[in-house]
Amino acid sequence: MHGTSYLLDAAALRDIEARAAAGLGDGFELMRRAGQAAWRESLEHWPQARSIVVVCGPGNNGGDGYVLARHALVSGRQVEVARLPGHEPRSELALQACREFEAAGGRIQSFAGRLPEADLFVDALFGIGLARAPDAASVALIEAVNAQSAPVFSLDAPSGVDCDLGSVPGIAVFATRTLEFLARKKGLRTGAALNHVGTVSLATLEVPASRDAACAAELLEAGDLSRWLQPRRRDSHKGTNGRVLCVGGDVGAGGAILLCAEAALRCGAGLVDIATRATHVGAALARLPEALVHALEDSSAMDALLERANVIAIGPGLGQREWGVALHGRALLAGKPLVLDADALNLLTAATGALPDDCILTPHPGEASRLLGRSTADVQRDRYGAARELSERYRCVVVLKGAGSIVASPDHLPRVIAAGNPGMAVGGMGDVLTGTIAALRAQGLPAFDAAGAGALLHAAAGDAAADNGQRGLLPSDLMPWLRRLANPGMTR
Repeated sequence: MHGTSYLLDAAALRDIEARAAAGLGDGFELMRRAGQAAWRESLEHWPQARSIVVVCGPGNNGGDGYVLARHALVSGRQVEVARLPGHEPRSELALQACREFEAAGGRIQSFAGRLPEADLFVDALFGIGLARAPDAASVALIEAVNAQSAPVFSLDAPSGVDCDLGSVPGIAVFATRTLEFLARKKGLRTGAALNHVGTVSLATLEVPASRDAACAAELLEAGDLSRWLQPRRRDSHKGTNGRVLCVGGDVGAGGAILLCAEAALRCGAGLVDIATRATHVGAALARLPEALVHALEDSSAMDALLERANVIAIGPGLGQREWGVALHGRALLAGKPLVLDADALNLLTAATGALPDDCILTPHPGEASRLLGRSTADVQRDRYGAARELSERYRCVVVLKGAGSIVASPDHLPRVIAAGNPGMAVGGMGDVLTGTIAALRAQGLPAFDAAGAGALLHAAAGDAAADNGQRGLLPSDLMPWLRRLANPGMTR
């Protein structure tokens, strides 16, 4: 596992916890370490907090909260523990932690609709122990935590977030900061969870990583780009860097295919052809003279372009009219690696027969819902499951876009992209991603690696471009950053 950041699900975490407790010979030692680590984290980030309210649940996450509360109390802080009626500790470990807090002079109040004011609120309500919507009493307590103006510190996970799926079945705590215990959790890196976790850090509790742990996903961060983007050979030439054919841009949608083509060039493709409507040729040449632009009104004229291409990127601005349908059908029969986006995905819902080998699909949740025949809400409820089902149904690589994009394949552990920002939620960003992935695929990366590295490069470029603000970020703002980040050794 060295050099790779793996994500675990709740079952694997519980197994690690049980093994560690057995190895230590004292089940309470892990809880003691968790509470101490949380107290150190709170001291590091909120050293001026003199009054602290710790919201404790009945399980071991609550036990971690009691340990933190005791440390805060003996350090001279004003500490109150709040819990729901009937939420007394239910495990022996949590009960021991509660007794030690009370023995140190700690006070516990029963929540009756309001929380006292404090400089810091600690969420130790459920952690990873809840995978359903909270009950009415818990909803009221979570709402009271979220209503506070002071920072909120969640232990292990914000209460109410499904740590396996990344969804929020009902309501969840909005944390300023989350401290994970033992290992990183797959559900905290995608979907609605990203609205709740705040800044995330990890405390391993001095438990070594288990090499036989059942890893659920791999986390890709900006620093991982160097795994795939190595310096070029001195004798490289345009023919060795791949030829990408970008197909799309029906009347009125020429900008989409231009963004795709420019991204392919900025990410290092040796040659980029654009097959588009005749009306867009002049604008394309003026905007992007480095591309080879072809007026394509008759799909039969596409054969020569298909023959020369190493990779076909199809979909941006393609449309679903007769012109787009004809080009789509011809591309699928070309026997070349494909990157499909936008209307190329929508047209798949009516296509018959299997996709050719080496396809990469890049749907957003709405497109994924149409391909799967279910609601967008269902896709977002289980993004890992939706990406996996799409990859298995079409026997291809899938990049399910969105907050915490997921890269899935029938033959690989899924990858989650730990980059990107809300400023990228604007038309045209997906077109840039299509060109980025196609360029890396044309330069020799296998489909799964091209999809993962491309999604990561695209998201990292978006983060760099957003230094001047997320609102108003444009897809074209990514272009210089794509070039810079695609070159190993370059820094921002």
